[in-house]
Amino acid sequence: MKAIYDLISEEKLKKYAELAVRTGVNVQKNQLVIIHSDIEHVTFARLIQTAAYEAGASNVVMDWTDEQSTEEFYLHAADDVIDYFPDWQAARFKEWDKGDAAYIHIISENLDVFKEVSKERMSRFQKASRTKLKAYHAKIRSHEVRWCLLSVPNFAWATKVFPHLCKEEALQSLWQVILQGARADGTNPIQDWEKHGKNFESQKKILNDNQFDALHFTNSRGTDLLVGMPKDHLYIGGGVIDKKGIPFFPNIPTEEIFSAPHKNKVNGKLVATKPLIYGGSVINDFYLIFKDGRITDYYAITGQEALQSLIETDEGTHYLGEIALVSNNSPLSQADTLFYNTLFDENTACHVGIGNASPSNLQNGRKLSEEELKEAGLNTSLLLINVTFGTADMKVVGIKEGGTEVLLMKGGDFQ
Repeated sequence: MKAIYDLISEEKLKKYAELAVRTGVNVQKNQLVIIHSDIEHVTFARLIQTAAYEAGASNVVMDWTDEQSTEEFYLHAADDVIDYFPDWQAARFKEWDKGDAAYIHIISENLDVFKEVSKERMSRFQKASRTKLKAYHAKIRSHEVRWCLLSVPNFAWATKVFPHLCKEEALQSLWQVILQGARADGTNPIQDWEKHGKNFESQKKILNDNQFDALHFTNSRGTDLLVGMPKDHLYIGGGVIDKKGIPFFPNIPTEEIFSAPHKNKVNGKLVATKPLIYGGSVINDFYLIFKDGRITDYYAITGQEALQSLIETDEGTHYLGEIALVSNNSPLSQADTLFYNTLFDENTACHVGIGNASPSNLQNGRKLSEEELKEAGLNTSLLLINVTFGTADMKVVGIKEGGTEVLLMKGGDFQ
């Protein structure tokens, strides 16, 4: 059987790598670049490394992971170790942030790798690491540093998405839809993303100029959700700007325009329409009930334990930190594929984020203290996990102060 990277042309891989470097994190001359990748994807990681040096990077650090070793850790490490994240690990990120690093994360879904692992042990370790790396994640969320997530396939993921195909055909098909969804399959992907970015800007301007008091989401699946918005909220999406004024795209692909809801002003029912992958578990066929912002009830036919673990992570995971509008009319949506991967599935339809809100979603939010952000209505948490609930018949109405209603989306598309 051919290997993962034997089933894609080197020319396409190089274009994808260059897109991550020049559009994703927008590497600047003499900048430090950190590449996070599993060892399974060394071929692609090295192409990104080469592209980063060609773009002028001063140093490109390869931060390797290994899923099999991680599984062994979760299964066999001493119990007290599970609650401990080493200081030297946290010190690396502090040093990299000090060196003005840009971060590129290569991700690839493998739903079965942690199936034998205790969800409770995984949740404890993730909480320990998130706590130790709180400052780093705060910089990521507020876009102080530049970062980019992008996906590559593996055989396990490909056969999950395309179970009717043999392994090699499934992998080739997944490569195709990943590059298509990432707008990386054209003759000049970087140019295509420049056009994509301009479309985002015009849509965000309409939403930000209107300053809707609330958004009302309804569809035939049972979602009836009223999402109150804080004053002076900002919709961002597509490209964002770091603290030095340098533009970048945190997610490849990205189709979302998002803001932060008011923590205490979300009411109604949300019915998820895509599986949520969390801690190696699949959470599917689930709903969330909100009252005054708080998740007061929830149920999943598949993955109830994992959903409970997520919501009970901390106080902030009982509330929302993000609301995102996504058109049904995009290369990713038109692929009409269930990816079993949050980065891709969340960009096919409207979604919410459980947990932490970004200060970037408030005017001058980066300059506000934690207390001021809290007073403005923004949620805080160790996590931000997205839940997709959009459909082809999704209707979204913007409600202005005073009650005036404006139709924003109909049939899953912007109006």
